[in-house]
Amino acid sequence: MGKNDIKILDADVLIAGGGMTGVAAALAAARNGARVILCQDRSVLGGNASSEIRMNISGASTIGKELETERRETGIIEEIMLECAVRNPQRSASMLDLILYEKCRAEPNLTLLLNTTVVAAEVENSRIRSVYAVRESTEDSFTIRADIFADCTGDGRLGVEAGAAFTTGREAAGEYDESGASQNRDSYRLGSSLLFTSKDMGRPMPFTPPIWARKFTEEDLQFRDHNAWDFGYWWVEFGGTLDTIKDNEHIRDELLAIMLGVWDHIKNSGNHPDSENWALDWFGFLPGKRESRRFIGEHVLTQNDIQQAVDFDDVIAYGGWSMDTHPPQGIDAKDEQPCNQPFTPYLYNIPLRSMISKNISNLMFAGRNLSATHIAFSSTRVMATCAVMGEGLGTFAATAVKRKMPLEQAWRESGVVNEAQQQLLRQGAFLPGMMLKGNLAKLARISASSEQKQGKCENVADGHTRAVHGEKGVRPDLTTTGTHRWMSEPGDDNPWLELQWEEPVTVSRITVVLDTGLHRLLMLCHLGAIQKYMQWGRPQAETLKEFKLVAFDGRETTEIAHVKDNFQRMIHLPVTLKGLKTLRLEVISTNGLDHARVVEIVCE
Repeated sequence: MGKNDIKILDADVLIAGGGMTGVAAALAAARNGARVILCQDRSVLGGNASSEIRMNISGASTIGKELETERRETGIIEEIMLECAVRNPQRSASMLDLILYEKCRAEPNLTLLLNTTVVAAEVENSRIRSVYAVRESTEDSFTIRADIFADCTGDGRLGVEAGAAFTTGREAAGEYDESGASQNRDSYRLGSSLLFTSKDMGRPMPFTPPIWARKFTEEDLQFRDHNAWDFGYWWVEFGGTLDTIKDNEHIRDELLAIMLGVWDHIKNSGNHPDSENWALDWFGFLPGKRESRRFIGEHVLTQNDIQQAVDFDDVIAYGGWSMDTHPPQGIDAKDEQPCNQPFTPYLYNIPLRSMISKNISNLMFAGRNLSATHIAFSSTRVMATCAVMGEGLGTFAATAVKRKMPLEQAWRESGVVNEAQQQLLRQGAFLPGMMLKGNLAKLARISASSEQKQGKCENVADGHTRAVHGEKGVRPDLTTTGTHRWMSEPGDDNPWLELQWEEPVTVSRITVVLDTGLHRLLMLCHLGAIQKYMQWGRPQAETLKEFKLVAFDGRETTEIAHVKDNFQRMIHLPVTLKGLKTLRLEVISTNGLDHARVVEIVCE
């Protein structure tokens, strides 16, 4: 292919990698006004969550206590999951592919290049000038120029091509004073997995394994539960002692032999006679990869940062998954537990500096290639955490673009960082210890048709958007106890909430933040047993389904919004209200709860 065949593309932000990290980053940057190009090397978006691999999107969320510990991620990842819960009751993996594709296609500032891989970078004076990408399916090549480049590929392909500093393997305990690390540094990593789904066919379904399938006994699997068969096992794991990039084809072959060998054991060993009617429905050929490269950033996140829940000034995301390490030998470590999962005591902050390359001035990164030690990475690597990192990255990148400020200057400017943090809060993201500023609702006298003792109406302007004072919430000094929402009395048939200003205000945007049951799990999961912990296939019961917003300027009353069939948490309403004296929210119905709840009203 000659040079004349190369297409030249320009953007403010180039994002390589269309997993959950890259999708969230691209949507956040595009929605905040940046011109974005997203390159994804597969035909679908979502990475490990896509129909090609089908891992559920785990994160900080646990089964928490209502109105005390609400850990679930909000912002873009929740927007996607709330929509998937309603549109995808059948739990189709391809429907998630479609929703991600639709979200990206809907953004006018976002150019999506599927089946397109970044394979080279032009670097001058430690700054990326352009990247070279190829799309074999159309025999096209691209030179893509941008101000900011973001590597969300997991494997770190863009950054490596640009010469960004990175590390692999496991650090020694003495390097960062980590009690969870091994005594000596080694090259071992977390392995990769292949998943499957299966069905009860209602009649005997024989299974004949290929001759190359592995053989397993009950003793081999003594620490690996295999008594539910509808969804595969994360512990079908291999490759941690190998190079998970260079050896990926071999790892895939071995994982197929392992996965089919485990199924052969379930079907044919005689230990699981109830599996007689079960048959494989789908299984993956693309390994779900946990670990490869980790970039070296301006800050390396450590076990101590996580355990102490350090309150970073430049917090841009948060996490809460356990520090989840696995034996590098994977399934072959048959005499060991398949994982070690000491829970993090609090939801913890992730700093922007861990997403900024130490040696390439305009390179950012997020996801599993975050600047973190192996032990810290074992918590940050899960997809919902990666997605909130992506939203933080994209929002900050767009803020720098809007300021017309080079990345190497922008991340050092506290004013720029704070602007991005405030915008993240405005979008619905959660940053432990931070609250939105400039909410005119704080100046209003707030009343309601009724209120519960633990759900006073003035809570909608207290600055908090969730209750995280309970067990495994945030550090006690970074929050305040309380439900932080208005809750009407159950017998109130026509609940309303009203804000009255003594002096009229001018408002250009109103945001209504609703309750979406953040104490519950909410993720596309193909494991039947987990469904009882979720409200899947429907909107969340606590969320307002229908309501009106009515404004009064002292002369006339105007209905400014009538929201119907709602299932989202964030309702953003651009308005032009001059001389606003009264704003009234009239609740018509919820999605099932016997009383109305509103978490926050923001007037700006």
